[in-house]
Amino acid sequence: MKTSFFAAMIAASTLFASTAAYADDYILTVKDHAFSPKELTIPAGQKVKLIIKNLDPSPIEFESYELNREKIIAANGTGVVFVGPLKAGSYPFFDEFHMDTTKGTLIAK
Repeated sequence: MKTSFFAAMIAASTLFASTAAYADDYILTVKDHAFSPKELTIPAGQKVKLIIKNLDPSPIEFESYELNREKIIAANGTGVVFVGPLKAGSYPFFDEFHMDTTKGTLIAK
């Protein structure tokens, strides 16, 4: 009985460790329908957490075909998107609700 308990504890800790393992947090801000920074550099080969702060009074939809991600973020809200690990390169993203002005690039180095 004790052996199965410890095995379950080790399995659970491994599961939580693998889901929480990422390089760092990176912050993108949206204000006046523009991303800041417009280019965000992250480490290639590592999973990262993007924290997207929408400071506008309208919602946005963070989207990237190359990253295979989309997330609606409420007006004056915050959203989280995990990406990676990515190969070195450039990955464009945009706000689908304001595609003409709200664009940016994630650069993995």
